[in-house]
Amino acid sequence: MRLSYIIFSLAAVLTSFGKINAQEENKFQIKPTGRVLIDGAFYSANQSHLFKNGMAIPEARLGAKTSYGNWSSWIDVGIAYGKIGLRNMWIQYDFNKNHMVRIGNFLQPYGYESPTTSNFKSTFEQPLASAIYTPGLHLGAMYTFTNPMFYAAGSFIVESAALTNVMNYPLFNQQGFGLLTRLVWRQKNSGEKYKPILQAGISGGYSTPQQRLVDNEDVHDGFVVAANYPTKVTTLQAIGSTVANSKNLFKFTPEILLAYRKIALESQYFFQQINREAGLHSYVSQSAYATVRAILFGDDYTYDSSIAHLGNPKKNTLELVADYNYAKLSDHKASIFGGRANSFNLTLNYYFNPYITARLNYSYTHAWDRQGYEPVTVNVIQARIMLLF
Repeated sequence: MRLSYIIFSLAAVLTSFGKINAQEENKFQIKPTGRVLIDGAFYSANQSHLFKNGMAIPEARLGAKTSYGNWSSWIDVGIAYGKIGLRNMWIQYDFNKNHMVRIGNFLQPYGYESPTTSNFKSTFEQPLASAIYTPGLHLGAMYTFTNPMFYAAGSFIVESAALTNVMNYPLFNQQGFGLLTRLVWRQKNSGEKYKPILQAGISGGYSTPQQRLVDNEDVHDGFVVAANYPTKVTTLQAIGSTVANSKNLFKFTPEILLAYRKIALESQYFFQQINREAGLHSYVSQSAYATVRAILFGDDYTYDSSIAHLGNPKKNTLELVADYNYAKLSDHKASIFGGRANSFNLTLNYYFNPYITARLNYSYTHAWDRQGYEPVTVNVIQARIMLLF
């Protein structure tokens, strides 16, 4: 906690200093960054005691970005439900416009949704099928190559517990690691006015087991495979399990993006296999989602080639988004019943300007086949106002 306050204060001081420095030399630049999400939700569920209507601030961040020549960096601290923690903290070097390396704590490459934060998620929350496998913020090192037709990223990461636990026996006596990659081909004219945007890619990953405590001792042989319901006023796991006695994990996901003017389709399929010790059957899980986006009024969709993703719609744009998710975390052959889920979401987004976005969402999720849990069906109407700078 104390370290987080120090970093938070340092970011604020650097922000004030950087503005002056940039004006004087026009070389070293620093600018403040931040975001605030304010949500409200109303639930209707067959197990109503699990979901509470109300409002929440699921995330607030403050930080600073710097740049000097080919070097850049970012540090920010987030407050989520009253808890303070470090979020982005990385240093990047751009060899030229095609090659760069980044080291620190940042969003790692794996799938179409991986390079974007909340401000880019058109579906209110990340699709449930993607949230299971997308790695999010991890400590690691990444290399990226990009040109008009190709995007390629590869990353070496360590498990997320490395940021919160001291590596002392018996609570944390090992450190799991992983390898991730994302390879994308896109049509060369993607992003040009009145030209279709076409993109296809595939991502792969490998990981060693991560922390698992047994009788207050780290046996380091587990993987957590899980996802929450697509809402943040109530945070509740929809499906999931911890897979023990594990040796390693392999996963892959193909992705596709099609867009023309005011219509877009985004879709992914996910496959993951966890190989296990002691002759236990390997555990396989799968999921998929499809998202259709339409601009009701406003400028056409744009393309961000630096992250191989659709760009955020421009100001005064009204967008309608529909997505369907299916996830299967139960594997009867492995005798692991993490559950299955169907989820449908309909979201209306209004982009007032580059800094303020409003979202209105209807979400239906049905989760079942999870050991120790009754089936749950929940409908939610929720809204969000987001400030980004």
